[in-house]
Amino acid sequence: MDITKTAKISLTSFKVRREMEELLQQFVPDPQQYPAQFALKEKLQQLWHKYGANLLYCYDIPGLPPDNLKMEALFSYLRRHQRRISGRKSTVELRDFGHFKVLFLAQSEKQLLEQIQQVPLAQYKAQRLRLTLSEAPRQQKRRLHRHPASTIQALVNQHTELLTVLESQALSYQLDS
Repeated sequence: MDITKTAKISLTSFKVRREMEELLQQFVPDPQQYPAQFALKEKLQQLWHKYGANLLYCYDIPGLPPDNLKMEALFSYLRRHQRRISGRKSTVELRDFGHFKVLFLAQSEKQLLEQIQQVPLAQYKAQRLRLTLSEAPRQQKRRLHRHPASTIQALVNQHTELLTVLESQALSYQLDS
């Protein structure tokens, strides 16, 4: 068991990235004889270059697992349970209140606190900010769909405020020159 812990600790995102790129360079299928393998390698390279950096941050944050399979299994269980008790196909409630349901499944508050404290606060806040920024377009689209008039008015107000700030900056720049 100590061997796996030292193996996990010694891995860094740089090492994993380097090894993956070496593997991709070593695998060179002949496109004439093995067209399926060649197409698969090309697609894998595209995906690696597009998403590879986003997959590797888990190796640089202590206490963060390299995958989220346990978390996915937990939320799958919660969704199945929600469908069974409500009789509805939709599990929208879990998106809004799922984190509270996870609290009720923890063995103890102390155990939950220990698990949360393994991830450094700065890293946690950075990931939460990334999540918030990635959710913003979906939220904007939902607001526009549900409340079009107020959403458009808010966008017009933001635009007007931005124009006012830009005009005042341009005016102050002209006065300074």
